[in-house]
Amino acid sequence: MGSRVRRIKLGSQGLEVSAQGLGCMSMSPGLYGTPKSEEDMIALLHHAINSGVTFLDTSDMYGPFANEILLGKGLKGGMRERVQLATKFGISFANGKADIRGDPDYVRACCEGSLKRLDVDCIDLYYQHRIDTRVPIEVTMGELKKLVEEGKIKYIGLSEASASTIRRAHAVHPITAVQLEWSLWTRDLEEEIVPTCRELGIGIVAYSPLGRGFFTSGPKMVENLSSRDYRKNLPRFRSENLEHNKNIFERVNEMATRKGCTPSQLALAWVYHQGNDVCPIPGTTKIENLNQNIGALSVKLTPEEIAELESFASADAVKGERYENMSATWQNSDTPPLSSWKSTN
Repeated sequence: MGSRVRRIKLGSQGLEVSAQGLGCMSMSPGLYGTPKSEEDMIALLHHAINSGVTFLDTSDMYGPFANEILLGKGLKGGMRERVQLATKFGISFANGKADIRGDPDYVRACCEGSLKRLDVDCIDLYYQHRIDTRVPIEVTMGELKKLVEEGKIKYIGLSEASASTIRRAHAVHPITAVQLEWSLWTRDLEEEIVPTCRELGIGIVAYSPLGRGFFTSGPKMVENLSSRDYRKNLPRFRSENLEHNKNIFERVNEMATRKGCTPSQLALAWVYHQGNDVCPIPGTTKIENLNQNIGALSVKLTPEEIAELESFASADAVKGERYENMSATWQNSDTPPLSSWKSTN
């Protein structure tokens, strides 16, 4: 079973993962709204691992906490040794409001909490989920570097970080992976961030490679969302933009029919064709979707087909920002200079 998914080197520090990962966020109630049975989700995890999808992605904020606890249960009985486990810290919820933090005490407390919930001795890849623009990145990285030295984490990652933040972080301790939203209709990272990662030997993990599910079934997907699903409020899925964006899906769907694959496989295949240093982590709660996602690994695209696909979803063809509030994204993730911290702390 395990040979269906090839392996890739993520970054240049020695981490090897499955070429397709599994984003686990939707497996716990929370941002995507619908309740799932724990039994079904653990069965899905085991199916993924047995199929060769061994790179699992979670975060302390999914749930919050519920997703890490679920993975901790799912990895019992010899499963832990077979996976590369990634989790994240950096978004804390107090009084119903999200706060982004990167101060050393918080970093350490989060890591200890994640180790407990996941019930593991060491986290393979530990990401800063969002960048705290009040704390110099060198300060956050200093604490992460200590956690590596103590054997609590193996590799360090950043998520939604700008090119300059990545450079500064990498100078303190090598970064193994940067996680960003990358899909046919989200390509703002290609200009500066992708070349920076490649220059420094950092792997790229693409979250929402299916446009948060849009490339699975287009506007139908939005109609079927529960009222608690936060995607309902994303600008691209609002009716005034959806009507326009639906054309993108229709053209992708038409090309998929020509190629004998599904639209989601075509959209995922496009991400694979961006390079061997790119690992998409599509999420799902259904075994049949997981199998379909694995099938995308064998969809081959010619340079002409890639150009055609990209023409459907060019930046001016997509209506709506990717988030309601773009403040917590790489475009706004620069941190103050280290000297400012030393003078006040």
